[in-house]
Amino acid sequence: MAEVQIFLTVEEAAAALRIGRTRMFDLIAKHEIESVLIGRSRRVPVDALHKYAEKLLRQPAA
Repeated sequence: MAEVQIFLTVEEAAAALRIGRTRMFDLIAKHEIESVLIGRSRRVPVDALHKYAEKLLRQPAA
């Protein structure tokens, strides 16, 4: 059975977006990307990355 990832670590999420860990934490702090706490660990839902990417695509080009 194929493994399905629902949550990513902050580092994995940052790597998926090709940004740095600090920038990812900044986006989380600004509530631009959703995240959850599981115990003391911060996790980013894979769907939150897709939503953020769609939001960026809807913005007019600079």
